[in-house]
Amino acid sequence: MRSLAAFGSGLMFSLGLVLAGMTQPANIVGFLDFFGNWKPALIFVMAGAVGVYALLYRIVLKRRSPLFAPSFDVPARDQVDAPLLVGSAAFGVGWGLGGFCPGPALVALGMGALQAVLFLAALLFGIVLYHFSSRNGPSGGEDNNACG
Repeated sequence: MRSLAAFGSGLMFSLGLVLAGMTQPANIVGFLDFFGNWKPALIFVMAGAVGVYALLYRIVLKRRSPLFAPSFDVPARDQVDAPLLVGSAAFGVGWGLGGFCPGPALVALGMGALQAVLFLAALLFGIVLYHFSSRNGPSGGEDNNACG
């Protein structure tokens, strides 16, 4: 049942990304081009997502556990630190340059968009680089996973 719920949630998320135009890099780049041919339509997508989140997040967390898992998996840390800021900046720059973030890139790949292959290759390279640097970094291999 858990796999079916995950599949249904992923399918609904994917359909939302396609309907919102977030699998089209030109829409994302146009949204971020404030001084050129700005396309503001994604504001409504983001406002809708934030609205649903703000409305349901606290209600859902009042439950003892999720419907199909023994516990919630939410980040325990709430501090803003240098790795978070650097990672956020890298995400934003990558999103602005490529017009993809991970979810839409996976959906676009499933739709046959070859642009997504390059993005996902760069994403995987970044993940490997992060894991390599976190194991060999000055923290001595500290586990930086916010989820524990």
